[in-house]
Amino acid sequence: MYILSDRIHYRENIDINIDAQQIIFTHIDNPEINAWLKAHNFPESFLEDIHNEDQTITFEQSRHFKMIILKYFSPDEEDELLYNDNNVALVIGENKFIFLSDNEHIIKNIISHLYKRHEERDSLEYVTYNVIDIMVDHTMGVVDRLDDRLEAIEDNIFSEEIEEKEIQKHLYFARRTLNRIAKLSVQSNDAVNKVYNHYPLETRQKLKYEFIDLKEHLAFLINESKTYLDRTGYLQNLLMGFLSNRMNQAMQRLAAISLIFLPLTFIVGNYGMNFKNMPELDWKYGYFIIWGLNIVIAWLIFRWLKKQKWI
Repeated sequence: MYILSDRIHYRENIDINIDAQQIIFTHIDNPEINAWLKAHNFPESFLEDIHNEDQTITFEQSRHFKMIILKYFSPDEEDELLYNDNNVALVIGENKFIFLSDNEHIIKNIISHLYKRHEERDSLEYVTYNVIDIMVDHTMGVVDRLDDRLEAIEDNIFSEEIEEKEIQKHLYFARRTLNRIAKLSVQSNDAVNKVYNHYPLETRQKLKYEFIDLKEHLAFLINESKTYLDRTGYLQNLLMGFLSNRMNQAMQRLAAISLIFLPLTFIVGNYGMNFKNMPELDWKYGYFIIWGLNIVIAWLIFRWLKKQKWI
């Protein structure tokens, strides 16, 4: 369990002081936190939502608590362009901010970024804004990394040693990630609007521009993820067109080679017939003449194909 004050404190067990303002980061299954929440009238339905892995992004409010469930994108080992979304829960009480996640890396990443921004005088509403903004910035970073990789894939499509299966796999996972980001960003935008609208008027006035900036980031994220999603479709079409063009070129070369040997096969076929009267068979230099004729015909066809850029 971590607690943020003038610095980051880590303890196995932290005394939860009901009268003091505390910012706590801990595991979603922390029995001490769960017991404290139940003891202070935290709704059972909220706890079920927090522990439900399939829970969508949402904002809920009770008499004593506000709860926000958001998504944090973490890389998957299966592919560098695949990111999984993990649930995180933000519980805000009268003087408590509790961040819950089942991933230690997520907890450490969020608290380290928040520590750089946090000041002792910050209200819990401002802490809530900061945490959401950190998560949105993280997702924007994911989209930027996907953009860089898509540019690299576009360059690789035109390389000589193209790995079709590898590129197809990267594009498939990029589409999955971007589609998920676009969908969840819309839900996040709705949740942020609800959070802001449930603040008292005085708080809304204080945090007006912060939340405007946050919603602009979410709108940008939605547009960018949809744009890059379309780009993956373009790259798939580009890849298939490039491979089709290479196949056509290979077939063109095979057709050109067949065209060279077609008249030669015709000539050889004629002299393979068993007719009694074939004057050329009695010529002293007939064999060499036929060879010369074949070479001249093959050379002329080759030059013509070269001019037509078939070879």
